[in-house]
Amino acid sequence: MDELNSTIQQPTEYNDDDIKTLDWMEHIRRRPGMYIGSTSTRGLHHLVYEIVDNSVDEALAGYCDEIQVNINKDNSVTVCDNGRGIPVGINHKAGLPAVEVVFTVLHAGGKFGGGGYKVSGGLHGVGASVVNALSNWLEVEIFHEGKVYKQRYERGKVIHKLEIVGDCEAEKTGTKVTFLPDDTIFEETVFDFDVLKQRFREMAFLTAGLKIVLRDERPEDGIIEKTFHYEGGIREFVSYLNRSKTALYEDIIYCEGLVNGVAVEVAMQHNDSYSDNTYGFVNNITTPEGGTHVVGFRNALTKTFNDYARKNKLLRDSEPNLSGEDIREGLTAIISVKIEDPQFEGQTKQKLGNSEARGAVDSVVSKQLEIYLEQNPAVAKLTIEKSVMAQRAREAARKARDLTRRKSALDGMSLPGKLADCSDKNPENCEIYIVEGDSAGGSAKTARDRATQAILPLRGKILNVEKARLDKIYGNAEIKAMITAFGTGIHDDFDISNSVIINHHHDRCGCGRRTYQYLAFNIPVPLYADLIKEGYVYLAQPPLYKLEKNRKVWYAYSDEELDSILREVGRDNNNKIQRYKGLGEMDAEQLWETTMDPEHRILLRVTMDEETTSELDLTFTTLMGDKVEPRREFIEENAKYVKNLDV
Repeated sequence: MDELNSTIQQPTEYNDDDIKTLDWMEHIRRRPGMYIGSTSTRGLHHLVYEIVDNSVDEALAGYCDEIQVNINKDNSVTVCDNGRGIPVGINHKAGLPAVEVVFTVLHAGGKFGGGGYKVSGGLHGVGASVVNALSNWLEVEIFHEGKVYKQRYERGKVIHKLEIVGDCEAEKTGTKVTFLPDDTIFEETVFDFDVLKQRFREMAFLTAGLKIVLRDERPEDGIIEKTFHYEGGIREFVSYLNRSKTALYEDIIYCEGLVNGVAVEVAMQHNDSYSDNTYGFVNNITTPEGGTHVVGFRNALTKTFNDYARKNKLLRDSEPNLSGEDIREGLTAIISVKIEDPQFEGQTKQKLGNSEARGAVDSVVSKQLEIYLEQNPAVAKLTIEKSVMAQRAREAARKARDLTRRKSALDGMSLPGKLADCSDKNPENCEIYIVEGDSAGGSAKTARDRATQAILPLRGKILNVEKARLDKIYGNAEIKAMITAFGTGIHDDFDISNSVIINHHHDRCGCGRRTYQYLAFNIPVPLYADLIKEGYVYLAQPPLYKLEKNRKVWYAYSDEELDSILREVGRDNNNKIQRYKGLGEMDAEQLWETTMDPEHRILLRVTMDEETTSELDLTFTTLMGDKVEPRREFIEENAKYVKNLDV
């Protein structure tokens, strides 16, 4: 220990001047993750959401019905609304124009005084100033009383005072914000049109009548524009999410009410699938981790359906109550609450904590759902019958799951027969490759590092998990092999500390770039969503081509890379090109060199963005469901992303 301490440079003094304080700007720029979650592409898009949320707040207050979002050619973003416009007068406390206070002072905004907004998403008062601090530059224009006011900031600092730069129509009002993210802060500064599209579609569903127009001016082949405008609100949202499924009944059940200052809106419909797709929103902000509003909804749903089933003899006295999980099988539901002072966990608003939201949602849904079931006995009967089937399947699944849990050697549970385990017992050092077929498995077992790399060969297309209950999933031999081999457990038993890195090889195919996680490997996503969220699943990238010339070898991972190599070495009859169809075509040395050697391999991490969960679920059901038309539309829309297609 003394030797260790001697190697660390110890400070000679510790006094008053060693206590550092950061001004708000410096603190944001040094610790951006505290305000926007991360500096990855997720944090980058969060900047846009913060500005758009302010415009949506104007819509919630009844002063705005259109928001335009432009991705400009230089990858800056412009957000323009027709709301009241940020005030341009002097804020007497700060002695500065109100707009300058909004963009340069933390915890400042129209949401604190109680008079500007009844409800809003951006209640922390840090969004605009954070976007300003994390941008190379930001310009704000305000349309007010026939004048156009403008101010510019660079990395949060005021460049010039608020000034009048022109005239506009007297009736025109609103705010226009343009900003360019700071490339020294963010890992990536290129906005993804599809990510923004998904978020704004949700916003439009959640604010009936609001029009959001998204334009991308960057493509060389022309501007891309999408308009989102839904008069039906969250009822249309449920219809949209269920479009690739078969509804159990025609109606979309809708409940709304105001309890103790909490405005509640719920829409739901059961379908013939086996998954629960419940999404919670607070003041139009998605809450991927749920919260009290979701808890209140689930309590009301479970109690109301059980009470109806008992009252109408749809459950025998000897039968246990239906669980919430049983009743929510095949349910698509949107829970949207508007609340004056929401208490979120963190600036990124992952979970709602207000206790009054639970009681409000519970009260509204219980009363109105009870009335609906009494008036629609056929719907109630169908739903309860499906729930009873789910209950029986759940019990069977529990028994099957118990059998698939990995036991210690003393329990006598052996590992899957086809698994080639690794010798290192530290999970942090180990990884498992899932390969398709015995031929690929044979090559991989020979090529691997036996200490840290395990190989599990599986047959392809093991099971369509979208169209199977959990008991069928647990009973599948290939899935049982995965559960046992991974050793992490699933659902409530999930423990990441026992995890390994999962590398799944995939053959080159023409699937769209956004669907890799569903199409390129056979890991059942419903079971291992947590493993994906934690960042433990990767796609191994084998080469597409092997080029031999004059006893030299090159590997190419795309057609473009092959063309580049050919331009360099020359195109002639001495070229010998092999196109790989799978890992089984490689010998062990080639496989190690190109795909398994940690020093040279290429891996793609599989990710799940919790803020776009509804769109991910829709994509999954579109591709794996029974309906052909939504799948055809998806393929047509994403055909432009296809690469390396075998024809």
